[in-house]
Amino acid sequence: MAEPRRVVVTGLGAVSPVGNCVAEAWSNLLAGCSGIDTITLFDPTPFEVRIGGEVKNFKPEEHIPPKELRHMDRGSKFALVAAKEAFADARVDMRAECPERVGVIFGTAAGGVEKILTQQQILLERGPDRVSPMFLPHFLPDSGSGLVAIMFGAEGPNMAVASACATGSHAVGEALKTIQRDDADVMIAGGTEASILPVIYAGFINMRALSARNADPKGASRPFDADRDGFVISEGAAVLILEEAEHAERRGARIYAEVVGYGSGNDAWHMVQPRDQGAGAAKVMRAALRDAQRSSGMLASDVGYINPHGTSTPYNDRFESAAIKDVFGEHAPRLAVSSTKSMTGHMFGAAGAMEALVCVKTLETGWLPPTINYQTPDPECDLDYVPNKARQWTPTAAMSNSFGLGGHNSSVVFRTYQD
Repeated sequence: MAEPRRVVVTGLGAVSPVGNCVAEAWSNLLAGCSGIDTITLFDPTPFEVRIGGEVKNFKPEEHIPPKELRHMDRGSKFALVAAKEAFADARVDMRAECPERVGVIFGTAAGGVEKILTQQQILLERGPDRVSPMFLPHFLPDSGSGLVAIMFGAEGPNMAVASACATGSHAVGEALKTIQRDDADVMIAGGTEASILPVIYAGFINMRALSARNADPKGASRPFDADRDGFVISEGAAVLILEEAEHAERRGARIYAEVVGYGSGNDAWHMVQPRDQGAGAAKVMRAALRDAQRSSGMLASDVGYINPHGTSTPYNDRFESAAIKDVFGEHAPRLAVSSTKSMTGHMFGAAGAMEALVCVKTLETGWLPPTINYQTPDPECDLDYVPNKARQWTPTAAMSNSFGLGGHNSSVVFRTYQD
């Protein structure tokens, strides 16, 4: 039986509440800087929750031609700018590639909701003749994946993943599998989201899911802390360039890390509440570890760091901690587990891709970002959450977890690359 095709990460890109490029975002994450503040994208005065993780000083016109820009949803703009950074970082030359061997898997949890709302208002106020036909291709969840393919001339496998807050992680995992089954040599994988919108806030406020610490925005997201009171909505995009290892080596690419494991599943339990004690989360972590062992011989005890889903909600943090202990057993206390959502907020469909990127950076740099705002330990959350200050480590392997509404779960495993 042929050896499985090895897959590596050769490029990274990000647009986030903590920075509009990878270097800025990573520096701020290590420094423990929060990107959460009072909302400016709409007037939050009537709302009980008035904080969010906005992308600041975003200038897509510096990257995208004006004629194309005017039709795009904000989430698609994030996707293109992050993809452009990642592609340049990977130094992929499409003139030297077969276009059919370069693909895109790019997801979003919500799609172009803003486009729909805007055109609905035009319909009501000005009539059906004034509705723009161009909103149709730009509100779809696959707008980002299509636009990224067009930008680079990538004619290979292309799809949009939509699995709520697990979207970005699923995009990375499915890109891994696309390369492993020899359907592509290079995949552009990521997620994007632009959901800081009044109607979405109203829904989550009424669900009682959000932190209401309006007077302390930067202290609002506090994963695993006993006083956590909900998550913070944020926005942005993150992209990883995945590449077959020999292909990357032949062209002299810089290799950040190897992608070795992927687990995907569903709680099949409830649209909002996770299965008791994180049983669904445990299943996908085990699946990702089995996949990593099959593809690379890696063991669960090789994992030194987990970037958890870590949303700062009472249920998620308690159940995810229980799931990690269930899966890793005696090794669990030796794991570092830090939630960067404490600084970025919850980027929804982009969260899993951003946190996969964080795992890759931990392996590249030997630094772990902290869980900030960790002040009061929760007896039911008793792992090492890298509280408040970044920490050096000896890179081995890292896992990224993402869980979403509808019971969608995903885990991806990375390790240092050894040729």
